[in-house]
Amino acid sequence: MDSIEVVLVMMLAVVASAYIRRVLPGTIPLPLVQIGLGALIAAKSEHGVDLEPDLFFLVFLPPLLFLDGWRIPKSGLLRDKGTIIELAFGLVVFTVIGAGFLIHWMIPAMPLPVAFALAAIVSPTDPVAVSSIAATSPIPKRLMHILEGESLLNDASGLVCFRFAVAAAMTGAFSLQTAAITFFWLVAGGIAAGVGVTWLITWLQRWLTRHFGEPPGSPILVNLLMPFGAYLVAERLHASGILAAVAAGITMSYVELSGHAMASTRIQRSAVWDTVQFSLNGVMFVLLGEQLPEIFHLAGTSLEESGHLNRWWLLVYAVAITAGLLVLRFAWVWASLRLTIFKQKFRHQPRQKINPRLLLATTLAGARGTITLAGVLTLPLVLPDGSPFPARALTIFMACSVILLSLLVASIALPRLLAGMTFPAEPEEQQEEDLARRTAANAAISAIEKAQIELMESDACIDPDVYPQAAARVIAFYEHKLKEVDPESEQAWRKTDSAERELRLAALAAERNTVFDLARHDHISDETSRKLVREIDLMEARYR
Repeated sequence: MDSIEVVLVMMLAVVASAYIRRVLPGTIPLPLVQIGLGALIAAKSEHGVDLEPDLFFLVFLPPLLFLDGWRIPKSGLLRDKGTIIELAFGLVVFTVIGAGFLIHWMIPAMPLPVAFALAAIVSPTDPVAVSSIAATSPIPKRLMHILEGESLLNDASGLVCFRFAVAAAMTGAFSLQTAAITFFWLVAGGIAAGVGVTWLITWLQRWLTRHFGEPPGSPILVNLLMPFGAYLVAERLHASGILAAVAAGITMSYVELSGHAMASTRIQRSAVWDTVQFSLNGVMFVLLGEQLPEIFHLAGTSLEESGHLNRWWLLVYAVAITAGLLVLRFAWVWASLRLTIFKQKFRHQPRQKINPRLLLATTLAGARGTITLAGVLTLPLVLPDGSPFPARALTIFMACSVILLSLLVASIALPRLLAGMTFPAEPEEQQEEDLARRTAANAAISAIEKAQIELMESDACIDPDVYPQAAARVIAFYEHKLKEVDPESEQAWRKTDSAERELRLAALAAERNTVFDLARHDHISDETSRKLVREIDLMEARYR
């Protein structure tokens, strides 16, 4: 019963955090508010949460990474794949080596393999934290796509480095060849498991639907279970479950293009996934806050045992490690941009200058999050000889401190760094949208004309003017979309379109209020009310 109560309190904290963030001054990221509420729960609760890392990985990460992979723009991933791979893999290894030696130099009581383990687990950026920071900072879309792609892929490389650093701490041995082979299998096996499970489940679901029909709610439940299936299959194969969940999400985005799902299913599924995403994201950061007091206590004890009686050294170490991570990230990003410019010069392509503010923004936007927390909690309690794992509590505390400080630095510095900057619009997006609208409108007009003829032939008893009149009304709507606009009047046309949108929203709001009023006075039934309101809501969603 206590566990259920704690879960309910945490869910309430997630709900409260959204409202608290709106009333707080400044641009405080939602994760920081949720961490604070988690710490408050820990202070007021007599029963702490015993966080099982394996269960945490299974319950929270697969659906969130699946959804991120599903919704991330694929064109952005493919266009900047070189930069994303450099950040997701090269930067992780660079960070592990550089930060590992820095940590061991600052804290000699922490063995070098343990220092490498700490550097490895704080190297991956967190997609949830990155998205939260982007919501309050004017980050360019292309840079945001790069950061999202990096955070989706660097989890696997960071966790692999962490695994081998821990193994070296446990056994005192490290094999580069074994590490390389294992890393290849983790990546290849994880991607294959994610793609294979998604295609298999999709094919089986379509076969069942074709032969037995589609039970209400079944496609949504299958879709929710898909990331867990991909994750578990990959783990059984000793591959990366995290990459499997990401690959499953990316595969699902291509499966979705087949258009087999019904419109009502897509609408309901989107609402369900939005709720799942908000809930799991929030609970993860509330859990992090709830763990902090106990972690701080254990880290202080570990520090005293190493000879430091002043606990302020914990803050010094945390700030130094966070600063070191920022310096390493800045150096890697700068070198990567210089290499890109050199390639452009070598290929005789137009060269772009490095924008110092965007360079700093890319450095500061690499916030850490719950992947780091979940990974560091998997540190063993004892060594093979039965002695305690060296500096375990201190390592966990440092990882949690890096999470908090990276969020704080990003949330404070990014809005000020990017304030006043104007980013050039990406015209290809508007061109793609216009092309899609025109092509779809032409297809719709052709379909209407064909359907009109078929309906008139199948229903000869009806007034012959009914179908032409109905078709003319529907076609007029699509012809409005196809109206050619010369460049000089394009701005005026878009203002007219915006005005029409506002008028339609006002009319729909009046419709909905009238339907509710009729239902309140028992002029129509609840069932009729719900049906009409749903139609109005769906129409309104088109204009929002």
